[in-house]
Amino acid sequence: MDEPAVEAFDAASLEEARAEVQHRTGELYLEFLRRDSMSCGLYVLEPGADDPQEPHQEDEVYVVLSGRAQLMVAGRDHPVEPGGVLFVGRTVPHRFHDVTERLSVLVFFAPAESA
Repeated sequence: MDEPAVEAFDAASLEEARAEVQHRTGELYLEFLRRDSMSCGLYVLEPGADDPQEPHQEDEVYVVLSGRAQLMVAGRDHPVEPGGVLFVGRTVPHRFHDVTERLSVLVFFAPAESA
């Protein structure tokens, strides 16, 4: 079956779906698009939350929709705020911390995140 040439998403609907998944499973991340070349998801952390993620086998880009935090990448902190775009290379240790406002980020993996 051919993949659609375009798919459209809106942040409010994605957040609603992600909240439902978190309610059922405890997952903080909702993948909403997957292709061989990339995958996309929505990741949300509440103020004071611990970020449980481990380094990934794929390059990763975060687009910050809302919230404030720090992103520690390879031992160095980077401010996270609305409108920010952050790249993290594959296998590089990283995590969000000092989440002071509910953090909502779009996450893009290339190639698609491995299971």
